[in-house]
Amino acid sequence: MKTKHSSSVEHTIREVPSGEYMCAAQLEFFRFRLEDERRMLLDSAQSTLEQMQAIVSESDSNDRASTEEKFSLEFRVRDRERKLLKKIEDALLSIEDGTYGWCVETGEPIGIARLLARPTAALCIEAQERHERYERSYRI
Repeated sequence: MKTKHSSSVEHTIREVPSGEYMCAAQLEFFRFRLEDERRMLLDSAQSTLEQMQAIVSESDSNDRASTEEKFSLEFRVRDRERKLLKKIEDALLSIEDGTYGWCVETGEPIGIARLLARPTAALCIEAQERHERYERSYRI
């Protein structure tokens, strides 16, 4: 959720001169954002686990099909979130090793606007588009 403060910080991050790309302030901003997203995902997973445990203990045989359908949907959502958590962990590690914000394929800057939209991005737009074209051309 964006607040007036976070919008102000985003504006400040965007205004850093290009020669100072991925300066300490930018790295700290993205570290905080990634850690916050990780915390929200983990809290959500914990809440879902608690809800599922309550449903199992309260459900009877008549509710079994409905319960299994709910679980199936929750497991799909949690699987997507698990993959996102892995990307968040990778991004946090790249902040630590000094490679955050740089395309893993080309070595070019990913760009602040792209990172604001997708803080886990590891590819610049051009490299991402190449990957997507390749996937489309070899999709069965």
